[in-house]
Amino acid sequence: MRVNLSSLAFWELPEEEQEQAFALLRREAPIAEMPPIEDDLAAIPQVNPTGYRAIVRYDDIKRISRDPQRFSSADGVVLGDVAPELLEATLSFIAMDAPRHTKLRGLVSSAFTPRQVARIEEGIRQAAKEIVADAAPTGGGDFVTLIAKRLPLQTISDMIGVPDADRERIVAAADTIVSVGDEEFLGGREPMAALGEAIFTLSQFASEMAAHREEHPSDDLMTALVQAEIDGERLTHAEISAWFVLLSVAGNDTTRHTTSHAMRALTLHPDQREYIREDPDARLPAAVEEFVRWATPVMHFRRTVREPVELHGETLRPGEKVVMFYLSGNRDDSAIEDPYRFDVTRDPNYHLGFGGGGPHYCLGASLARTQLRSVFGEILAQIPDIEVGEPNPLLGSFIRGVKRMDCSWRPRH
Repeated sequence: MRVNLSSLAFWELPEEEQEQAFALLRREAPIAEMPPIEDDLAAIPQVNPTGYRAIVRYDDIKRISRDPQRFSSADGVVLGDVAPELLEATLSFIAMDAPRHTKLRGLVSSAFTPRQVARIEEGIRQAAKEIVADAAPTGGGDFVTLIAKRLPLQTISDMIGVPDADRERIVAAADTIVSVGDEEFLGGREPMAALGEAIFTLSQFASEMAAHREEHPSDDLMTALVQAEIDGERLTHAEISAWFVLLSVAGNDTTRHTTSHAMRALTLHPDQREYIREDPDARLPAAVEEFVRWATPVMHFRRTVREPVELHGETLRPGEKVVMFYLSGNRDDSAIEDPYRFDVTRDPNYHLGFGGGGPHYCLGASLARTQLRSVFGEILAQIPDIEVGEPNPLLGSFIRGVKRMDCSWRPRH
């Protein structure tokens, strides 16, 4: 069996066949060389395309994640090589190394004061309750539209201060950035044109809002960002814009798709759902970790080798790209017991759903956990008999997404 992770054909395979391919790589070729990604998978023009090493084992992913000195993020973190301006505009500090990464992440982190976090978390809990209550009388429809999509959208909008009138266009732009390989999202447009339009929409909105908050501060995260200061340094409007693009994608798509995958798993494993329902406050925290492991919404990130490194009897040379496939690591039976079993009691659950640790560990992990606990707490309380059908998957190699998924329950009034 020949495995080519650089081809669109691979990512069009059924999940079971993809998992078999990753299992084969873990056994026989844990740092296999892969060719440059094919044009139809890249969707956008590549700069000097080269191949890469596929890192598929759990322990290797953790090792690379925690060694930024030898494995750099500054040349890009996705499969392909794109223009530096595109990296700068869309990926903020996740495509940087220290010291710049340290400075920008520190400034953004400083804006998440305990008061801001408490405000955001209370907003999440209230929004989850209202979203499920709004859906309850309908008796079903598209789960993504009715429930999964709404909480992350509302969370980002509330925490930043996005006006109601702008919310749908912001999430549409974020969807486009991670979906340029899927024809349904392009609507006949050229991928680069669609991507450029989406980035411009998000960047312009954030720049204008940052300028407005400098003159008219409010009780929101955008105000905290423009006021954040460490050792006399502040974030520029361009840096805030790039971070907002990252937040719009990472904070929206990942939680949405985890919610959808987890709901499908709970439908297929009603015993697991009933177990959580018996004591949701006590059992949802562990269940949420399994939701994230099972879904693994971000399937990979890349690093570039800076110094020679020995791995599995081979030498990785400076300039080589290594791509950490979290989806494979989260199914690695050498690190995770019975990894193909969906088990909400799994404890400990040291999954790779928020990264493998190190300086690039997901900054929003705590808020994502709050969202998932809140929305599933409300689903199990308000519409406990919900059933969902087969998900309609997003086509692509980066986000393990769900475009649509039918659902039904007995309407509540």
